[in-house]
Amino acid sequence: MIALSLAEIAEIVGGQPHDIPDPAVQVTGDVVIDSRKVTPGSLFAAFAGEHVDGHAYAERAVEAGAAAVLAARPVGVPAIVVEDVQAALGALARAVVGRLGTDVVALTGSAGKTSTKDLIAQVLQRHAPTVWTPGSLNNEIGLPLTALTATAETRHLVLEMGARGIGHIRYLTGLTPPRIGLVLNVGSAHIGEFGGREQIAQAKGELVESLPAAEDGGIAVLNADDPLVRAMASRTKARVTLFGEADEAAVRAENVRLTENGQPSFRLHTPTGCSDVTLRLYGEHHVSNALAAAAVAHELGMPVEEIATALSEAGSLSRWRMEVTERPDGVTIVNDAYNANPESMRAALRALAAMGRSAQARGSRTWAVLGKMAELGDESLAEHDAVGRLAVRLNVSKLVAVGDREAAWLQLGAYNEGSWGEESVHVSDAQAAVDLLRSELRPGDIVLVKASRSVGLERVALALLETAGSEGEVAGR
Repeated sequence: MIALSLAEIAEIVGGQPHDIPDPAVQVTGDVVIDSRKVTPGSLFAAFAGEHVDGHAYAERAVEAGAAAVLAARPVGVPAIVVEDVQAALGALARAVVGRLGTDVVALTGSAGKTSTKDLIAQVLQRHAPTVWTPGSLNNEIGLPLTALTATAETRHLVLEMGARGIGHIRYLTGLTPPRIGLVLNVGSAHIGEFGGREQIAQAKGELVESLPAAEDGGIAVLNADDPLVRAMASRTKARVTLFGEADEAAVRAENVRLTENGQPSFRLHTPTGCSDVTLRLYGEHHVSNALAAAAVAHELGMPVEEIATALSEAGSLSRWRMEVTERPDGVTIVNDAYNANPESMRAALRALAAMGRSAQARGSRTWAVLGKMAELGDESLAEHDAVGRLAVRLNVSKLVAVGDREAAWLQLGAYNEGSWGEESVHVSDAQAAVDLLRSELRPGDIVLVKASRSVGLERVALALLETAGSEGEVAGR
């Protein structure tokens, strides 16, 4: 963060200094919410969570070098006391971003946010100093924490924005007002909470509504291939640029194909020229993500050749998202277990099928180890059934459905599509899946592991890598 005195911070957040001997002391380190991450000059924000109250760690934070604590009550050490720590954190982020004058790029969508954010970050980093959201810290706490890591040298601030309801993205854009807003897609993620795709579109479109007018530099980057996203053009005063495979997209892909390993290759077209791209990522769904990143980079002035090179060299920065590891014995583990919704589940299955074509020709097998997709509401049965059916249609060799009711629906879908005998199996938990796979995997097999984060199915992938006695070679990183 840019250096600010405790007096300045107190004024920005509307707080009262407590036990601060010298208000001129500056915060020169990061703002953190975990006392274990405190470094000299940090500001420790004390949140009272469901299980842990950060105020209890205030003294430890100051002993570790924190200049002060942002707190909801006096804590016996230097502190700025506010009514609402979350609101204060947001106010501080807005003030700092406003002083920096950096270009803020915000993105949202039902699927692919984190992968696309990682691509944008890696492309823009070649252009100028860039700060971006780590992992999926895209909520009302994670977003300001990311923004506060920007410095005077930061040219681009890339922020992922998530939403679980109407008004969430509007709130986030109020903390860090973007100049460029990117909407990837409108799908089924959290449909049980929103109530329908139209409501999801309403929430995601709050991003483009927040943008400056075209004459003030505002740019809305929209997916030409998603009708609900494309319709958002009427909701913004910003200039609209389209990406996708549609002919009218300003940034588009042609001659899309997959390599033998399932990695996308295509011809990238932009208003300033064309260049070839071959991604290190797996699955055709990353073409849309790459086009979105290319559109943002183009709007920020990067030449097409530099964009194409950066995309071709970019890897996955976030854990457990199509993380491909080949074990020493030749078994490949695809750990995509960070989260799941119907769109990302279908994309992962198609990627598995593409990766497995050459393997199946050699007699090896593809395994889909799948679990619950959460927060689908009334759509849950139909969506799990559809995923089970798709696994069969894609000729996945083995489906292992892990868990309770939703897993049973996955297997039922596969069964009704014609998967009988040992082609699909329902197991109770992650350990049962590990035991099954340990006994049946053979060299050349490819295993996809995917479910919603709450299922914790990454344990299967990690256990299978431990089984091999080594983490092997991670591809696409």
